[in-house]
Amino acid sequence: MVLKTWEFFFKFHHLAGLFIVSFVTAALFLSQDINYWNVIKNQVIINEVQPAEYDNSSAVCDFLSGKWVYDNISYPLYKERQCSFMEDGFACEKYGRKDLKYQHWRWQPRNCDLPRFNGTAFLEKIRGKKMLFVGDSLNRNQWVSLLCMIESSLPPSSNKSLILQGNLYYFHDIEYNATIGLYWSPFLVESNCDDVWHHRIKGRVIRVEAIEKHAKHWNDADILIFNSYAWWLDPTLKILWGSFGSSNAIYKIATKTRRYEKALATWSDWLEININRTKTKLFFMSRSPYTFRGDKTGHCYNRSEPIFFKEGYLMSATKHGMMRVAESTIEKLEKRGVKVEYLRITDMSEYRRDAHPSIYRKFYSPVTEENKKDPTTYSDCLHWCLPGVPDIWNQILYAYIMKQ
Repeated sequence: MVLKTWEFFFKFHHLAGLFIVSFVTAALFLSQDINYWNVIKNQVIINEVQPAEYDNSSAVCDFLSGKWVYDNISYPLYKERQCSFMEDGFACEKYGRKDLKYQHWRWQPRNCDLPRFNGTAFLEKIRGKKMLFVGDSLNRNQWVSLLCMIESSLPPSSNKSLILQGNLYYFHDIEYNATIGLYWSPFLVESNCDDVWHHRIKGRVIRVEAIEKHAKHWNDADILIFNSYAWWLDPTLKILWGSFGSSNAIYKIATKTRRYEKALATWSDWLEININRTKTKLFFMSRSPYTFRGDKTGHCYNRSEPIFFKEGYLMSATKHGMMRVAESTIEKLEKRGVKVEYLRITDMSEYRRDAHPSIYRKFYSPVTEENKKDPTTYSDCLHWCLPGVPDIWNQILYAYIMKQ
């Protein structure tokens, strides 16, 4: 009888304890939720990205899955006109855009918060280090964004000029002895489009097995952020077997996927042989969404809001074969002992067609009267206005760098 009584009380107390813990947890959750909604009661939440595989029990935050939240209190992180590093290709307000709502969207990960960017902490983290963005003009877009984000944290005596050496364009802060640079290499491998200023040419040619000309400038970097995608979509792009100018050179046409695969194989082989695996942190940015000029479907022209679910947008482009090539290459690299963080910014950025420059930027080729009759024929739906989406990419990059 005593034993049964003890068992009864043990079960009773156990159940009571579970009830109390559940009640307290629920109260805390509701309290936090109420406080959260009090802060953003005038904001809008849209478009939750849900990856195919997601583990709610994971202790590691997935910064790349979440939703866009309109936040005109905390964003933008800087003012376009106050950034000394701003470029005319990304300065949408300067070139006439009146609706600035695109600057106020915040990315909210599903199971955590994205760390608020702290320029001083970031500069301290990269003290004595060299950080390089390697790739095309979208990496330039992200690089300029990062410089704008850190500018308010720079010492007043900082020289805010940029230095160009060959394909390397960089900013160096003396106090922190930190370098943040951009290396122009749109295909990663060697091409006839490698000139920083004169790369808008017809008849593009790549050498898919030649990378050393560029890669020798990456050896001493502590952080490398790669991207390469948009330039590969040129249907006339040719592969060169041999050297430029050689009479024995052979030119071939290959599918987009095949030539991209061969170039990334060259890139991954170079990383495996040359990168210091204990020193250098590696990142690869996934495809940035775009719309071809003249494409009337889903164009960015005259958009002032992100894409809402009610529009029936299915994001079919996010499973592009070339993205699978990049993902596969990075997975194989990891098996070979080289860790590259693949930052899949595609899904989150797909919703933000409101944030492209469209017609609000400096164009380096004259806009004809015929073009002006149909702005979709010359709108820029590839790059991003700043402040804007690349700031969020950099916040995610910041989160990864700061936790390492």
